[in-house]
Amino acid sequence: MSEKITSTYVAVLRGINVSGKNMIKMPALVKSFESLEFEAVRSYIQSGNLVFDTPTVESAVLAKRIHDQIIEDFGFDIPVLVMGMGELVHIRDANPYIQRPEIDLAALHVTFLDNIPDEELVAGIDPVKYHPDEFIVIGKSVYLHCPVGYGTTKLNNNFFENKLKTKATTRNWKTVNKLVELVAN
Repeated sequence: MSEKITSTYVAVLRGINVSGKNMIKMPALVKSFESLEFEAVRSYIQSGNLVFDTPTVESAVLAKRIHDQIIEDFGFDIPVLVMGMGELVHIRDANPYIQRPEIDLAALHVTFLDNIPDEELVAGIDPVKYHPDEFIVIGKSVYLHCPVGYGTTKLNNNFFENKLKTKATTRNWKTVNKLVELVAN
């Protein structure tokens, strides 16, 4: 009997434990993931970041399974995005803002997108209108530099979902790096 090849994935959930809505304790969420027969499930902070191992399968298939399990276990219909370890590392390494020495790393964020957006939709966003905030779309990621803070930017999840016609969820740069650290271990 041959063993299945396993891979490490990260799931980022949108809109749990924010402003008292869609409250899910991380131990309960870990149990939910384990019920899907995922292994080595671990969470990072309370905002729905989970790393797990499972036999290799497409990320979209995993996202649907997790989404459906969260509805069953908790009754919440929330967006779930899943990335393989290599994809997450690539997203981290491709951030164009880290090449600029004047950038405060605490002002960086990554908005993860469910799909690669249509180039015309991206081109239709005038970046000058959102100054001093900046963004660059590369593949399924939006790299954000919000020098006044993410809490005040108009470049939030709803903005990118509406403009780019895809699901989105954002993590700060510290969280992105911590998730890379977790998938590497």
